Amino acid sequence: MKRIFIPMLLLLTLQQVNAAELQPQKDVPYGTHPRQVLDFYPAESDKPTPVVFYIHGGGWQGGDKKTNPKPFLDKGISVVAINYRYVKNAVADGITPPVKAPLEDAARALQFVRSKAGEWNLDKEKIGATGGSAGACSSLWLAFHDDMAKPDSDDPIARESTRLYCAAVNGAQVTLDPMPLREWMPNYRYGAHAFNLPNLEAVIEKREEILPWIEEYSPMTHVTKDDPPIFMYYGGEVPVVGSSPKDPTHSAIMGVKLAEKLKETGVEVDLTHPGVKEPKYKSSTEYLIDHLTK
Repeated sequence: MKRIFIPMLLLLTLQQVNAAELQPQKDVPYGTHPRQVLDFYPAESDKPTPVVFYIHGGGWQGGDKKTNPKPFLDKGISVVAINYRYVKNAVADGITPPVKAPLEDAARALQFVRSKAGEWNLDKEKIGATGGSAGACSSLWLAFHDDMAKPDSDDPIARESTRLYCAAVNGAQVTLDPMPLREWMPNYRYGAHAFNLPNLEAVIEKREEILPWIEEYSPMTHVTKDDPPIFMYYGGEVPVVGSSPKDPTHSAIMGVKLAEKLKETGVEVDLTHPGVKEPKYKSSTEYLIDHLTK
């Protein structure tokens, strides 16, 4: 039997190439605005890897894509973390409503990632979105919204799907509609900046006029039975619908109401909050690893 000898220099070169392929790629542009960039952390695998698609929080007004990909990389899951235009960038560019910019940037970034699947060794189907607060709201919006792919587009990225395999979110806002929010939590105040308005009272006053915007950019509006599995984590207080929690912006009351709708619609949902004594999943990380590695 003949032995094949690989020169040491060639072997070292191959190892260096493989190591280079697994290096993170930082600030990869998916659009032309300085905020339309993402970081890609590739997992080592001889087959296409699942993807965690991380959208940072910060009220669509601040925050950054910096994240710790190690728990996912250790399980063979690649990670993409995105930046996106803030609402102030949208206002400066005349985009209405301003929330259109961060949400549609998330969709475009997801399409861009799918367009790189061959080059980056990714499984196009197994992409799970995650994030906290506004990043969680964006993740849910992607999870529930009808596919925004444009199959006939001249732009190959626009032809890619915006649908998700699952979503696992932390402290999510589930709607931008002030009417149900104030019914669930009389002290709710968040979200007016999404429509470039000064406060929630102004949103209520103009609600009928801007209702098409509210409906388009509220995750809960888009729930249908073909939506992917959802996990929601909330800290803070035990949720009591109709109460005024200390942190209404991130209250589990919203998770309770969304979970009710998802169950009624037939969408798989797991909800963890301080009132759940034996949660199936203790964190969004645990949930994503379980679902993306099945």
